Amino acid sequence: MSGPARDSVGRMETLRDIGELAAIERIARRLPGRRDVVVGVGDDCAVVRLSGGAGVDWVLTSDPVVQGTHFAAETAPEDVGHKAVGRVLSDIAAMGADPRWGLIDIVAPSALPVATLDGLYRGAVALAGAHDFCIVGGDLSEGPALEAHVFGVGAVPCGRAVLRSGARPGDLLFVTGTLGGSASGRHLRFEPRVKEGRWLRDWAGAMIDVSDGLAADARHLATMSGAGCDLDARAVPVSDAARALRDGVPPLDHALRDGEDFELLFALAEEREDEFMAAWRKAFDLPCTRIGIVTDRAGLVRCCFPDGATVALEGAGYAHFRQASSACAAKTTG
Repeated sequence: MSGPARDSVGRMETLRDIGELAAIERIARRLPGRRDVVVGVGDDCAVVRLSGGAGVDWVLTSDPVVQGTHFAAETAPEDVGHKAVGRVLSDIAAMGADPRWGLIDIVAPSALPVATLDGLYRGAVALAGAHDFCIVGGDLSEGPALEAHVFGVGAVPCGRAVLRSGARPGDLLFVTGTLGGSASGRHLRFEPRVKEGRWLRDWAGAMIDVSDGLAADARHLATMSGAGCDLDARAVPVSDAARALRDGVPPLDHALRDGEDFELLFALAEEREDEFMAAWRKAFDLPCTRIGIVTDRAGLVRCCFPDGATVALEGAGYAHFRQASSACAAKTTG
């Protein structure tokens, strides 16, 4: 049996050393498969198919919100509950699925006011009820800080889940809503795009929710599809919140890397664009913007500027265990 992983000088490697994605890859290599698992680690949700399942695939996902990482200690408990459920609903939406059931595991210190727990559940149940997502139980445990871990189940017609892996060179890239400025509070009271995701399963070839930032999530979609992405800097829909920030960071940079927008990024066959946009405008008031194209440059995600310059977006966006880097630190031509 091999011992713990160590670096070149014999020091034991940490999660900070390898980062979130490498850690997930290590975990995935150790997980067994089964015949009823259609999609395992690597998408917004896992997909399982039961024998005699009446034409339905089940999508499974879980997400935590942890005090000090996903919300501040002074955050209203209703907002904590809203965000905890919203993150899971956003994952289900990205698969084109309908929410069904959820479990909430709470970790809390013994000194937590009962009113805080009540408020958290008010926020969670209100958002869940708006999307017919039934909270059926969970667990409660003592710990040093408040955490809410939500497990969710959704349903999608058999074989119709929209995966990250379906983008093809020449497809167009679209995103719903606007991006950036999550630090202003948008990350707490967002609306998960459940109705839009369900509708998009008839249109999108690949889809992902924008949780790590547009640059990072475009890279996730591209990597799973064996393709690349070129983003049009002029077209990226920057939020008013990002434009209002006075932190010296360009608003576009916020839109590319802030994360926790919980909008939907998806690929669409080019020949369907006109038909799609007409149908979208008829169905929704929410903006939906063409922001780029899928390329054959596997793994390369770039932001393209009007002057012909490009920025390679490698490393841009949020990742646990490592500090996010600036997406637009420098331009390169090409």
